[in-house]
Amino acid sequence: MRFRRADPNAPAKPPRSTWARMLTAAIAGAVAVLAFAPFGYWPLQILSLGVLFYQVLRASNVKAGALIGWAYGFGWCAAGTHWLYISMHRYGDMAAPIAAIAVALLALLMAIYVALAMGAAAWLRQRWVLSLPVMTLLVLPATWTLFEWTRGWLFTGFPWLATGYAHNASPLGGFAPIVGSYGLGWLAALSAGALLLLTHRTRWRALGGVIALYAAGVGLQYVSWTHPVGRPITVRLLQGNVPQQQKFDPGFVLGALQMYQSAITSAPADLIATPETAVTVLPHQLPPGYLDSLATYAQQTGSTILLGMPVLDEQQRFYNAAVGITPNGTPGPYYQYRKHHLVPFGEFVPPGLHWFVAMMAIPLGDMGRGAEVQAPLQVRDQLVLPNICYEDLFGEEIAGQLASAHRHGKQSASVLLNISNLAWFGDSIAIPQHLQISQMRSLETGRPMLRSTNTGATAVIDGKGVVQSLLPPEQQATLAAKVQGMGGMTPYILYGNKLVLALAALALLTAFLLSRAARRGRAAQQ
Repeated sequence: MRFRRADPNAPAKPPRSTWARMLTAAIAGAVAVLAFAPFGYWPLQILSLGVLFYQVLRASNVKAGALIGWAYGFGWCAAGTHWLYISMHRYGDMAAPIAAIAVALLALLMAIYVALAMGAAAWLRQRWVLSLPVMTLLVLPATWTLFEWTRGWLFTGFPWLATGYAHNASPLGGFAPIVGSYGLGWLAALSAGALLLLTHRTRWRALGGVIALYAAGVGLQYVSWTHPVGRPITVRLLQGNVPQQQKFDPGFVLGALQMYQSAITSAPADLIATPETAVTVLPHQLPPGYLDSLATYAQQTGSTILLGMPVLDEQQRFYNAAVGITPNGTPGPYYQYRKHHLVPFGEFVPPGLHWFVAMMAIPLGDMGRGAEVQAPLQVRDQLVLPNICYEDLFGEEIAGQLASAHRHGKQSASVLLNISNLAWFGDSIAIPQHLQISQMRSLETGRPMLRSTNTGATAVIDGKGVVQSLLPPEQQATLAAKVQGMGGMTPYILYGNKLVLALAALALLTAFLLSRAARRGRAAQQ
Protein backbone atom coordinates (compact mmCIF):
# COMPACT_ATOMS: atom_id res chain seq x y z
CA MET A 1 0.00 0.00 0.00
CA ARG A 2 1.57 3.24 -1.18
CA PHE A 3 0.44 6.80 -0.68
CA ARG A 4 1.38 7.72 -4.26
CA ARG A 5 2.59 5.99 -7.35
CA ALA A 6 6.38 5.68 -7.45
CA ASP A 7 8.34 6.73 -10.53
CA PRO A 8 9.70 3.44 -11.96
CA ASN A 9 12.70 5.28 -13.43
CA ALA A 10 13.71 6.98 -10.19
CA PRO A 11 16.62 5.51 -8.24
CA ALA A 12 15.61 3.53 -5.18
CA LYS A 13 15.71 5.47 -1.93
CA PRO A 14 17.13 3.80 1.17
CA PRO A 15 14.40 3.18 3.74
CA ARG A 16 14.29 5.58 6.65
CA SER A 17 15.54 4.12 9.87
CA THR A 18 13.28 3.65 12.86
CA TRP A 19 15.41 6.17 14.77
CA ALA A 20 14.75 8.82 12.12
CA ARG A 21 11.03 8.14 12.28
CA MET A 22 11.15 8.33 16.09
CA LEU A 23 12.85 11.72 15.94
CA THR A 24 10.20 13.01 13.52
CA ALA A 25 7.46 11.67 15.79
CA ALA A 26 9.01 13.23 18.92
CA ILE A 27 9.13 16.64 17.24
CA ALA A 28 5.53 16.23 16.08
CA GLY A 29 4.49 15.36 19.64
CA ALA A 30 6.19 18.46 21.04
CA VAL A 31 4.59 20.66 18.36
CA ALA A 32 1.14 19.30 19.34
CA VAL A 33 1.39 21.29 22.60
CA LEU A 34 0.87 24.47 20.55
CA ALA A 35 -2.66 23.25 19.83
CA PHE A 36 -3.63 23.65 23.49
CA ALA A 37 -4.02 26.76 25.64
CA PRO A 38 -2.53 29.32 25.82
CA PHE A 39 -1.60 29.00 22.14
CA GLY A 40 -4.78 27.51 20.69
CA TYR A 41 -3.54 26.51 17.22
CA TRP A 42 -5.84 23.47 17.15
CA PRO A 43 -5.18 22.51 13.48
CA LEU A 44 -1.57 21.72 14.51
CA GLN A 45 -2.91 18.97 16.72
CA ILE A 46 -4.51 17.22 13.74
CA LEU A 47 -1.40 17.72 11.59
CA SER A 48 0.72 16.35 14.41
CA LEU A 49 -1.39 13.20 14.66
CA GLY A 50 -1.23 12.89 10.88
CA VAL A 51 2.57 12.87 11.05
CA LEU A 52 2.46 10.18 13.77
CA PHE A 53 0.08 7.98 11.78
CA TYR A 54 2.15 8.35 8.63
CA GLN A 55 5.34 7.31 10.41
CA VAL A 56 3.61 4.30 11.96
CA LEU A 57 2.18 3.22 8.61
CA ARG A 58 5.68 3.38 7.15
CA ALA A 59 7.20 1.42 10.04
CA SER A 60 8.92 -1.81 9.10
CA ASN A 61 7.32 -3.91 11.85
CA VAL A 62 5.18 -3.85 14.99
CA LYS A 63 8.11 -3.04 17.28
CA ALA A 64 9.06 -0.06 15.13
CA GLY A 65 5.47 1.20 15.23
CA ALA A 66 5.45 1.01 19.02
CA LEU A 67 8.80 2.81 19.30
CA ILE A 68 7.55 5.60 17.03
CA GLY A 69 4.48 5.99 19.23
CA TRP A 70 6.67 6.04 22.32
CA ALA A 71 8.78 8.86 20.87
CA TYR A 72 5.68 10.86 19.99
CA GLY A 73 4.28 10.43 23.50
CA PHE A 74 7.56 11.51 25.06
CA GLY A 75 7.70 14.70 22.98
CA TRP A 76 4.08 15.53 23.80
CA CYS A 77 4.35 14.95 27.57
CA ALA A 78 7.78 16.49 28.09
CA ALA A 79 6.82 19.68 26.23
CA GLY A 80 3.30 19.88 27.65
CA THR A 81 4.00 19.18 31.34
CA HIS A 82 7.50 20.61 31.77
CA TRP A 83 6.01 22.92 34.42
CA LEU A 84 6.15 20.03 36.91
CA TYR A 85 9.83 20.92 37.18
CA ILE A 86 8.82 24.23 38.82
CA SER A 87 6.92 22.56 41.64
CA MET A 88 9.66 20.03 42.37
CA HIS A 89 12.66 22.35 42.08
CA ARG A 90 11.52 25.89 42.87
CA TYR A 91 8.99 25.06 45.58
CA GLY A 92 10.03 21.55 46.56
CA ASP A 93 13.77 22.28 46.83
CA MET A 94 14.58 19.19 44.79
CA ALA A 95 17.95 19.36 43.05
CA ALA A 96 17.56 20.68 39.51
CA PRO A 97 19.06 17.61 37.76
CA ILE A 98 16.85 15.23 39.73
CA ALA A 99 13.73 17.33 39.03
CA ALA A 100 14.54 17.37 35.31
CA ILE A 101 15.08 13.59 35.33
CA ALA A 102 11.76 13.12 37.14
CA VAL A 103 9.91 15.09 34.44
CA ALA A 104 11.65 13.06 31.72
CA LEU A 105 10.78 9.78 33.46
CA LEU A 106 7.13 10.79 33.72
CA ALA A 107 7.12 11.61 30.00
CA LEU A 108 8.67 8.23 29.20
CA LEU A 109 6.06 6.45 31.31
CA MET A 110 3.11 8.36 29.83
CA ALA A 111 4.49 7.67 26.37
CA ILE A 112 3.92 3.95 26.94
CA TYR A 113 0.21 4.51 26.27
CA VAL A 114 0.95 5.93 22.83
CA ALA A 115 3.44 3.12 22.20
CA LEU A 116 0.77 0.54 23.00
CA ALA A 117 -1.79 2.31 20.80
CA MET A 118 0.50 2.50 17.79
CA GLY A 119 1.95 -0.97 18.37
CA ALA A 120 -1.58 -2.40 18.52
CA ALA A 121 -2.50 -0.65 15.27
CA ALA A 122 0.63 -1.96 13.53
CA TRP A 123 -0.08 -5.48 14.83
CA LEU A 124 -3.69 -5.41 13.60
CA ARG A 125 -2.57 -4.19 10.19
CA GLN A 126 -0.11 -7.04 9.93
CA ARG A 127 -2.54 -9.67 11.20
CA TRP A 128 -5.64 -8.57 9.30
CA VAL A 129 -3.88 -7.25 6.15
CA LEU A 130 -5.83 -3.98 6.15
CA SER A 131 -6.13 -1.40 3.39
CA LEU A 132 -4.92 2.15 3.85
CA PRO A 133 -8.43 3.69 4.28
CA VAL A 134 -9.35 1.06 6.87
CA MET A 135 -6.17 1.78 8.82
CA THR A 136 -6.44 5.56 8.74
CA LEU A 137 -10.19 5.90 9.29
CA LEU A 138 -10.96 2.95 11.54
CA VAL A 139 -8.00 1.30 13.25
CA LEU A 140 -5.61 4.14 14.09
CA PRO A 141 -8.30 6.52 15.48
CA ALA A 142 -9.80 3.65 17.51
CA THR A 143 -6.55 2.46 19.10
CA TRP A 144 -5.50 6.06 19.77
CA THR A 145 -8.78 6.76 21.57
CA LEU A 146 -8.89 3.52 23.56
CA PHE A 147 -5.41 3.97 24.99
CA GLU A 148 -5.94 7.68 25.64
CA TRP A 149 -9.06 6.77 27.61
CA THR A 150 -7.03 4.13 29.48
CA ARG A 151 -4.47 6.79 30.40
CA GLY A 152 -7.32 8.75 31.99
CA TRP A 153 -8.08 6.13 34.67
CA LEU A 154 -5.33 3.51 34.98
CA PHE A 155 -3.23 4.02 38.16
CA THR A 156 -5.70 6.81 39.12
CA GLY A 157 -5.24 8.40 35.68
CA PHE A 158 -3.31 11.28 34.16
CA PRO A 159 -5.53 12.75 31.41
CA TRP A 160 -3.73 16.11 31.19
CA LEU A 161 -3.45 17.29 27.57
CA ALA A 162 -5.91 14.67 26.31
CA THR A 163 -6.41 15.31 22.60
CA GLY A 164 -9.96 16.60 22.86
CA TYR A 165 -9.03 19.57 25.05
CA ALA A 166 -7.41 21.26 22.06
CA HIS A 167 -10.84 21.43 20.41
CA ASN A 168 -13.00 23.22 22.96
CA ALA A 169 -13.01 26.22 20.58
CA SER A 170 -12.73 24.32 17.27
CA PRO A 171 -15.72 23.21 15.16
CA LEU A 172 -15.42 19.79 16.80
CA GLY A 173 -16.38 21.38 20.12
CA GLY A 174 -20.03 21.04 19.17
CA PHE A 175 -19.76 17.28 19.71
CA ALA A 176 -18.54 17.66 23.34
CA PRO A 177 -22.01 17.44 24.97
CA ILE A 178 -22.51 14.13 23.13
CA VAL A 179 -19.20 12.27 23.25
CA GLY A 180 -17.07 14.29 25.67
CA SER A 181 -13.39 15.14 25.45
CA TYR A 182 -12.32 11.61 24.46
CA GLY A 183 -14.89 11.68 21.69
CA LEU A 184 -13.37 14.91 20.40
CA GLY A 185 -9.99 13.18 20.50
CA TRP A 186 -11.40 10.34 18.37
CA LEU A 187 -12.83 12.82 15.85
CA ALA A 188 -9.49 14.65 15.72
CA ALA A 189 -7.68 11.35 15.06
CA LEU A 190 -10.26 10.54 12.38
CA SER A 191 -9.51 13.91 10.77
CA ALA A 192 -5.78 13.18 10.90
CA GLY A 193 -6.38 9.82 9.24
CA ALA A 194 -8.41 11.46 6.49
CA LEU A 195 -5.48 13.81 5.76
CA LEU A 196 -3.38 10.79 4.81
CA LEU A 197 -5.89 9.88 2.12
CA LEU A 198 -5.48 13.12 0.16
CA THR A 199 -3.14 11.32 -2.26
CA HIS A 200 -5.25 8.13 -2.26
CA ARG A 201 -8.00 7.27 -4.75
CA THR A 202 -10.54 7.77 -1.95
CA ARG A 203 -9.40 11.34 -1.33
CA TRP A 204 -12.63 13.02 -2.45
CA ARG A 205 -14.78 10.84 -0.23
CA ALA A 206 -12.40 11.42 2.69
CA LEU A 207 -12.38 15.17 2.10
CA GLY A 208 -16.16 15.26 1.81
CA GLY A 209 -16.51 13.31 5.04
CA VAL A 210 -14.25 15.71 6.93
CA ILE A 211 -16.14 18.74 5.60
CA ALA A 212 -19.44 17.16 6.67
CA LEU A 213 -17.99 16.34 10.08
CA TYR A 214 -16.87 19.89 10.77
CA ALA A 215 -20.08 21.36 9.39
CA ALA A 216 -22.03 19.12 11.79
CA GLY A 217 -19.81 20.30 14.64
CA VAL A 218 -20.57 23.93 13.83
CA GLY A 219 -24.29 23.15 13.65
CA LEU A 220 -24.26 21.34 16.99
CA GLN A 221 -22.84 24.45 18.68
CA TYR A 222 -26.27 26.02 18.21
CA VAL A 223 -28.08 23.16 19.96
CA SER A 224 -29.15 23.94 23.54
CA TRP A 225 -28.93 20.72 25.53
CA THR A 226 -29.66 22.46 28.83
CA HIS A 227 -31.96 25.28 29.94
CA PRO A 228 -31.90 28.03 32.59
CA VAL A 229 -33.26 27.07 36.01
CA GLY A 230 -34.10 29.39 38.89
CA ARG A 231 -32.91 32.94 39.30
CA PRO A 232 -29.29 33.92 38.69
CA ILE A 233 -26.99 34.20 41.71
CA THR A 234 -24.35 36.78 42.46
CA VAL A 235 -20.89 35.36 43.07
CA ARG A 236 -17.57 36.68 44.37
CA LEU A 237 -14.55 34.52 43.55
CA LEU A 238 -11.43 35.32 45.59
CA GLN A 239 -7.90 35.14 44.23
CA GLY A 240 -5.57 35.48 47.22
CA ASN A 241 -2.22 35.39 45.36
CA VAL A 242 -0.57 33.93 48.46
CA PRO A 243 3.12 33.18 47.72
CA GLN A 244 3.62 29.44 47.59
CA GLN A 245 6.86 29.72 49.56
CA GLN A 246 4.94 31.25 52.48
CA LYS A 247 1.57 29.50 52.21
CA PHE A 248 2.36 26.78 54.77
CA ASP A 249 4.77 28.85 56.87
CA PRO A 250 3.36 28.98 60.45
CA GLY A 251 4.48 32.59 60.73
CA PHE A 252 2.45 33.58 57.68
CA VAL A 253 -0.77 31.66 58.38
CA LEU A 254 -2.40 34.31 60.61
CA GLY A 255 -1.80 37.05 58.03
CA ALA A 256 -3.38 34.92 55.28
CA LEU A 257 -6.40 34.15 57.48
CA GLN A 258 -6.92 37.85 58.16
CA MET A 259 -6.55 38.69 54.47
CA TYR A 260 -9.20 36.15 53.44
CA GLN A 261 -11.54 37.20 56.26
CA SER A 262 -11.28 40.80 55.08
CA ALA A 263 -11.84 39.83 51.44
CA ILE A 264 -14.85 37.67 52.30
CA THR A 265 -16.56 40.33 54.42
CA SER A 266 -15.77 43.27 52.13
CA ALA A 267 -19.03 42.83 50.20
CA PRO A 268 -21.95 40.40 50.30
CA ALA A 269 -22.90 37.97 47.50
CA ASP A 270 -25.08 34.92 47.16
CA LEU A 271 -21.89 32.83 46.92
CA ILE A 272 -18.39 33.82 48.09
CA ALA A 273 -15.71 31.22 47.27
CA THR A 274 -12.06 31.01 48.27
CA PRO A 275 -9.31 28.97 46.57
CA GLU A 276 -8.22 25.47 47.54
CA THR A 277 -6.54 25.42 50.99
CA ALA A 278 -7.05 29.15 51.41
CA VAL A 279 -7.20 28.11 55.06
CA THR A 280 -4.17 25.89 55.62
CA VAL A 281 -4.94 24.76 59.18
CA LEU A 282 -7.59 22.47 60.62
CA PRO A 283 -10.79 24.00 62.05
CA HIS A 284 -9.72 23.43 65.68
CA GLN A 285 -6.41 25.22 64.96
CA LEU A 286 -8.11 28.43 63.79
CA PRO A 287 -8.10 31.56 65.97
CA PRO A 288 -11.02 31.50 68.44
CA GLY A 289 -14.25 32.69 66.83
CA TYR A 290 -12.90 32.73 63.25
CA LEU A 291 -15.57 30.50 61.74
CA ASP A 292 -18.25 31.92 64.03
CA SER A 293 -17.55 35.45 62.78
CA LEU A 294 -17.91 34.28 59.19
CA ALA A 295 -21.14 32.48 60.06
CA THR A 296 -22.49 35.67 61.62
CA TYR A 297 -21.59 37.61 58.46
CA ALA A 298 -23.31 34.98 56.33
CA GLN A 299 -26.52 35.28 58.40
CA GLN A 300 -26.50 39.07 58.40
CA THR A 301 -25.92 39.42 54.64
CA GLY A 302 -27.58 36.29 53.23
CA SER A 303 -24.24 35.15 51.79
CA THR A 304 -23.07 31.58 51.42
CA ILE A 305 -19.32 31.20 52.01
CA LEU A 306 -17.25 28.30 50.69
CA LEU A 307 -13.82 27.92 52.30
CA GLY A 308 -11.06 25.73 50.90
CA MET A 309 -9.50 24.06 53.96
CA PRO A 310 -8.38 20.70 55.38
CA VAL A 311 -10.71 18.81 57.73
CA LEU A 312 -10.59 15.74 59.96
CA ASP A 313 -13.12 12.96 60.25
CA GLU A 314 -14.01 10.94 63.35
CA GLN A 315 -11.05 8.61 62.70
CA GLN A 316 -8.67 11.60 62.58
CA ARG A 317 -8.23 11.16 58.81
CA PHE A 318 -7.24 14.28 56.83
CA TYR A 319 -9.28 15.46 53.83
CA ASN A 320 -8.77 18.23 51.31
CA ALA A 321 -12.17 19.87 51.53
CA ALA A 322 -14.47 22.75 50.73
CA VAL A 323 -16.46 23.88 53.79
CA GLY A 324 -19.71 25.75 53.21
CA ILE A 325 -21.13 28.29 55.69
CA THR A 326 -24.76 29.02 54.86
CA PRO A 327 -26.91 31.97 55.97
CA ASN A 328 -29.86 29.91 57.20
CA GLY A 329 -28.68 28.33 60.41
CA THR A 330 -26.61 28.59 63.56
CA PRO A 331 -22.82 28.16 63.29
CA GLY A 332 -21.94 24.53 62.47
CA PRO A 333 -22.23 21.83 61.46
CA TYR A 334 -21.17 23.10 58.07
CA TYR A 335 -21.56 21.77 54.54
CA GLN A 336 -18.54 19.77 53.42
CA TYR A 337 -17.32 18.57 50.07
CA ARG A 338 -14.33 16.23 50.46
CA LYS A 339 -12.01 15.73 47.53
CA HIS A 340 -12.47 12.31 45.97
CA HIS A 341 -9.87 12.07 43.20
CA LEU A 342 -6.50 12.66 44.84
CA VAL A 343 -3.23 13.74 43.24
CA PRO A 344 -0.42 11.15 43.36
CA PHE A 345 2.50 12.46 45.47
CA GLY A 346 0.54 15.63 46.31
CA GLU A 347 -2.24 14.02 48.35
CA PHE A 348 -1.29 10.39 48.55
CA VAL A 349 2.00 8.58 48.16
CA PRO A 350 1.98 5.50 45.90
CA PRO A 351 3.34 2.36 47.59
CA GLY A 352 7.13 2.10 47.47
CA LEU A 353 7.72 5.74 46.51
CA HIS A 354 8.06 7.45 49.88
CA TRP A 355 11.79 7.79 49.16
CA PHE A 356 10.96 10.11 46.26
CA VAL A 357 8.68 12.28 48.39
CA ALA A 358 11.41 12.52 51.03
CA MET A 359 13.58 14.44 48.55
CA MET A 360 11.07 17.30 48.39
CA ALA A 361 10.29 19.95 50.99
CA ILE A 362 6.57 19.93 50.17
CA PRO A 363 3.85 19.31 52.77
CA LEU A 364 2.69 15.99 51.37
CA GLY A 365 0.76 13.23 53.00
CA ASP A 366 -1.73 10.46 52.57
CA MET A 367 -5.20 11.97 52.68
CA GLY A 368 -8.61 10.37 52.84
CA ARG A 369 -10.86 10.13 49.79
CA GLY A 370 -14.29 11.69 49.82
CA ALA A 371 -17.32 9.80 48.54
CA GLU A 372 -17.65 9.37 44.78
CA VAL A 373 -21.08 11.05 44.83
CA GLN A 374 -21.60 13.99 47.20
CA ALA A 375 -24.45 16.42 47.72
CA PRO A 376 -24.24 19.85 46.10
CA LEU A 377 -24.43 23.10 48.06
CA GLN A 378 -27.73 24.99 47.97
CA VAL A 379 -27.22 28.67 47.10
CA ARG A 380 -30.64 30.31 46.80
CA ASP A 381 -32.27 28.85 43.66
CA GLN A 382 -29.11 27.07 42.51
CA LEU A 383 -27.32 23.86 43.46
CA VAL A 384 -23.53 24.29 43.32
CA LEU A 385 -21.35 21.20 42.92
CA PRO A 386 -17.73 21.81 44.02
CA ASN A 387 -14.67 20.02 42.73
CA ILE A 388 -11.14 20.62 43.92
CA CYS A 389 -8.19 21.37 41.62
CA TYR A 390 -7.19 18.24 39.71
CA GLU A 391 -10.69 16.73 39.94
CA ASP A 392 -12.05 18.63 36.98
CA LEU A 393 -9.75 16.61 34.71
CA PHE A 394 -12.11 13.67 35.15
CA GLY A 395 -15.19 14.59 33.18
CA GLU A 396 -16.96 11.28 33.60
CA GLU A 397 -16.78 11.59 37.40
CA ILE A 398 -18.42 15.03 37.34
CA ALA A 399 -20.99 13.84 34.82
CA GLY A 400 -21.59 10.80 37.01
CA GLN A 401 -22.50 12.96 40.00
CA LEU A 402 -25.01 14.89 37.90
CA ALA A 403 -26.45 11.68 36.43
CA SER A 404 -26.73 10.06 39.86
CA ALA A 405 -29.06 12.78 41.10
CA HIS A 406 -31.12 12.48 37.90
CA ARG A 407 -31.44 8.70 38.29
CA HIS A 408 -32.63 9.07 41.87
CA GLY A 409 -35.26 11.63 40.95
CA LYS A 410 -33.41 14.53 42.54
CA GLN A 411 -32.51 17.88 41.08
CA SER A 412 -28.95 17.76 39.76
CA ALA A 413 -26.48 20.56 40.35
CA SER A 414 -26.95 23.60 38.12
CA VAL A 415 -23.53 25.25 38.66
CA LEU A 416 -20.05 23.71 38.85
CA LEU A 417 -17.33 25.25 41.03
CA ASN A 418 -13.62 24.47 40.91
CA ILE A 419 -11.34 25.72 43.69
CA SER A 420 -7.62 25.37 42.97
CA ASN A 421 -4.12 26.32 43.98
CA LEU A 422 -1.81 26.17 40.96
CA ALA A 423 0.81 28.44 42.51
CA TRP A 424 2.98 25.30 42.59
CA PHE A 425 3.58 25.81 38.87
CA GLY A 426 4.35 29.53 38.77
CA ASP A 427 3.28 31.60 35.78
CA SER A 428 3.52 28.63 33.41
CA ILE A 429 1.29 27.19 30.71
CA ALA A 430 -0.26 24.92 33.36
CA ILE A 431 -2.58 27.80 34.31
CA PRO A 432 -4.28 28.32 30.91
CA GLN A 433 -4.21 24.56 30.30
CA HIS A 434 -6.27 24.03 33.46
CA LEU A 435 -8.69 26.78 32.45
CA GLN A 436 -9.19 25.01 29.11
CA ILE A 437 -9.96 21.78 30.96
CA SER A 438 -12.66 23.56 32.96
CA GLN A 439 -14.11 24.92 29.74
CA MET A 440 -14.44 21.35 28.46
CA ARG A 441 -16.38 20.35 31.59
CA SER A 442 -18.83 23.16 30.87
CA LEU A 443 -19.21 22.02 27.27
CA GLU A 444 -19.83 18.42 28.31
CA THR A 445 -22.42 19.22 30.97
CA GLY A 446 -23.99 22.41 29.62
CA ARG A 447 -23.41 24.07 32.99
CA PRO A 448 -21.43 27.15 34.04
CA MET A 449 -18.12 26.54 35.79
CA LEU A 450 -16.82 28.96 38.39
CA ARG A 451 -13.12 28.95 39.25
CA SER A 452 -11.64 30.43 42.43
CA THR A 453 -7.86 30.03 42.45
CA ASN A 454 -4.88 31.28 44.41
CA THR A 455 -2.87 32.75 41.52
CA GLY A 456 -5.05 32.04 38.45
CA ALA A 457 -6.97 31.36 36.42
CA THR A 458 -9.94 32.70 38.40
CA ALA A 459 -12.81 32.83 35.95
CA VAL A 460 -16.51 32.49 35.15
CA ILE A 461 -17.26 30.09 32.28
CA ASP A 462 -20.77 29.83 30.83
CA GLY A 463 -22.61 26.66 29.87
CA LYS A 464 -21.21 26.84 26.33
CA GLY A 465 -17.61 26.70 27.56
CA VAL A 466 -16.96 30.40 26.89
CA VAL A 467 -14.94 32.41 29.44
CA GLN A 468 -17.22 35.31 30.44
CA SER A 469 -14.81 37.01 32.86
CA LEU A 470 -11.26 36.36 33.98
CA LEU A 471 -8.89 37.87 36.55
CA PRO A 472 -5.28 38.65 35.60
CA PRO A 473 -2.93 36.02 37.04
CA GLU A 474 -0.71 36.56 40.07
CA GLN A 475 -2.73 39.46 41.46
CA GLN A 476 -4.73 39.67 44.66
CA ALA A 477 -8.24 40.42 43.44
CA THR A 478 -11.90 39.42 43.53
CA LEU A 479 -14.05 38.50 40.55
CA ALA A 480 -17.70 39.54 40.93
CA ALA A 481 -20.32 38.24 38.53
CA LYS A 482 -23.92 37.15 38.10
CA VAL A 483 -24.36 33.53 37.07
CA GLN A 484 -27.35 31.70 35.65
CA GLY A 485 -27.62 28.05 36.62
CA MET A 486 -28.56 25.47 33.99
CA GLY A 487 -30.62 22.30 34.23
CA GLY A 488 -31.23 19.34 31.97
CA MET A 489 -29.15 16.40 30.79
CA THR A 490 -26.67 16.28 27.94
CA PRO A 491 -26.01 12.90 26.31
CA TYR A 492 -22.56 12.93 27.90
CA ILE A 493 -24.01 13.31 31.39
CA LEU A 494 -26.30 10.34 30.79
CA TYR A 495 -23.81 8.02 29.09
CA GLY A 496 -20.35 9.35 29.92
CA ASN A 497 -17.58 7.78 27.84
CA LYS A 498 -19.69 4.77 26.87
CA LEU A 499 -20.63 6.34 23.54
CA VAL A 500 -17.08 6.96 22.32
CA LEU A 501 -15.92 3.56 23.60
CA ALA A 502 -18.75 1.92 21.66
CA LEU A 503 -17.75 3.88 18.52
CA ALA A 504 -14.11 2.82 18.87
CA ALA A 505 -15.12 -0.81 19.38
CA LEU A 506 -17.48 -0.63 16.39
CA ALA A 507 -14.66 0.78 14.25
CA LEU A 508 -12.39 -2.15 15.14
CA LEU A 509 -15.19 -4.65 14.53
CA THR A 510 -15.87 -3.07 11.12
CA ALA A 511 -12.16 -3.28 10.27
CA PHE A 512 -12.16 -6.97 11.19
CA LEU A 513 -15.26 -7.71 9.09
CA LEU A 514 -13.86 -5.83 6.10
CA SER A 515 -10.61 -7.74 6.44
CA ARG A 516 -12.43 -11.07 6.54
CA ALA A 517 -14.56 -10.13 3.53
CA ALA A 518 -11.43 -9.16 1.59
CA ARG A 519 -9.77 -12.48 2.43
CA ARG A 520 -12.84 -14.39 1.26
CA GLY A 521 -12.89 -12.38 -1.95
CA ARG A 522 -9.24 -13.20 -2.66
CA ALA A 523 -9.85 -16.86 -1.88
CA ALA A 524 -12.81 -16.95 -4.27
CA GLN A 525 -10.70 -15.46 -7.07
CA GLN A 526 -8.10 -18.16 -6.60
